[in-house]
Amino acid sequence: MTRISGNMVNYYFVCQRKLWLFCHELKFEDESERVRLGKILDENSYNRNEKHIMLDNVVNIDMIESWKVIHEIKKTKSIEKSAEWQLKYYMYYLKQRGIEIEKGILDYPKIKERFEFQLTKEDETKIRNLLKKIESVIYAKQTPHKINSKICKSCAYFEYCYS
Repeated sequence: MTRISGNMVNYYFVCQRKLWLFCHELKFEDESERVRLGKILDENSYNRNEKHIMLDNVVNIDMIESWKVIHEIKKTKSIEKSAEWQLKYYMYYLKQRGIEIEKGILDYPKIKERFEFQLTKEDETKIRNLLKKIESVIYAKQTPHKINSKICKSCAYFEYCYS
C-alpha cells in the first residue's frame, strides 16, 4: 500500500493532475510565492501550541492540542472541501494508530474563522474508498487532464500545465 500524505488527499480534491505530478517528483511548491506566504502564515499563527507534528514520515499535522484536537491552518477558504478531507484524513490516520481525536478544526487566521469537524463512521468509509482512488491516480500511466478552473491561476503547477 502507498504511503498517502495529507497533501495527497488535499490534491486529490483540488486537481488530480497536481496529485499525479506531485507523486511523480514534479514538485513546484518550493518555487511558489503563494505556498511561501502560506507557510509564513502558518509559522506565525498559534505560537503557543505544539505545531508541525510529523507522524511516520507521512502526515504532517499543523497543530495538536493535548493529543485530542488537531488543527489544519489554511490561508483561504477557496478550496475548503479539500482542506476538510485532509483534516478528516489526519483524524482517521491517528485513529488507525490508536489515538482518538475528539475533533478537528480548520483554522483561517487571516479571516479569523474556524470550523469544527468530527470523524464519523461514514467519513471513515469514504476515506477508505478515497485512499483507493488516490492510489489509482498515482499509478495511472498518463497524467490526468487539466481541470481548467479559476484556481489554476494561483497553482504552483500553472506554468507547467499552461505553457
